[in-house]
Amino acid sequence: MSRIGKSPITIPEGVTVDYKEGVVTVKGKLGELKQVINDIDLKIEDNVITFQRSSEKSDQKAKHGLYRALVNNMIEGVSNGYTKSLELVGVGYRASNQGNKLDLAVGYSHNIVIDLAPEVKVETISEKGKNPIVKLTSHDKQLVGQVAAKIRSFRKPEPYKGKGIKFVGEQLRRKAGKSA
Repeated sequence: MSRIGKSPITIPEGVTVDYKEGVVTVKGKLGELKQVINDIDLKIEDNVITFQRSSEKSDQKAKHGLYRALVNNMIEGVSNGYTKSLELVGVGYRASNQGNKLDLAVGYSHNIVIDLAPEVKVETISEKGKNPIVKLTSHDKQLVGQVAAKIRSFRKPEPYKGKGIKFVGEQLRRKAGKSA
């Protein structure tokens, strides 16, 4: 039995959850999210959401925990939001933004300009003597992770000097260089 799927979700104040025709809609102070749910029964009673499956098939077991985690992430997102921070490590690496346009200079002959989704807020922090930081914030956990992974893919950190775009707090496996 899925231990994650069995645990109930408590709905915090200021968040409304509706379930109609297989679609869960979560509304909160930061926005609104929707998720389609198949093969799993969802019950909302007294500000507590529980998930139950009708059979012990392996695909239903997998979906049991999955949908519980997705709905929990939606509730957490519309009430508190999610933030991912990326650090640009390298000489001459810069980041700037105007509205939802992110401009990256990461060692190519041209700057990379990215138009971000309107749900994602971007902030760039540049201090003298420190690496530039790009902060992404949104109520949708999947979208923030996808945008952060896309930005990181432009210049992944390399294992010898550690140059590239990495998540703040990410530990890189470093390799020794040539030994003479």
